[in-house]
Amino acid sequence: MNDEENNDENITRVITPNKKKGEIYGIVEKLSGASRLTVMCEDGLSRNCRIPGKMKKRMWIREGDLVIVKPWDFQNEKGDIVYRYTRTQAAYLSRNRMLPEIIDVFNER
Repeated sequence: MNDEENNDENITRVITPNKKKGEIYGIVEKLSGASRLTVMCEDGLSRNCRIPGKMKKRMWIREGDLVIVKPWDFQNEKGDIVYRYTRTQAAYLSRNRMLPEIIDVFNER
């Protein structure tokens, strides 16, 4: 029974950006107030993003957090925050080399 518990602990499911919907990774650079932030995205652009109403009360976002951003179709320099990773999830993605090099600030080296 102990082996089964270990197998369950090794399986960690982490949400990844849906490339078909245009979602990408980003690191929060600066909080601008009024639920707006500046996010450095994996494509090299720094976007002004907003926190949608359904996430505003549930999730606190700080500088340096790893997030999923959905850029707007009509203004590419702006976007919406879709998801925020915890420190543990970000370290897991970094360890398994699932983050692009430009975003990977969670190296433990």
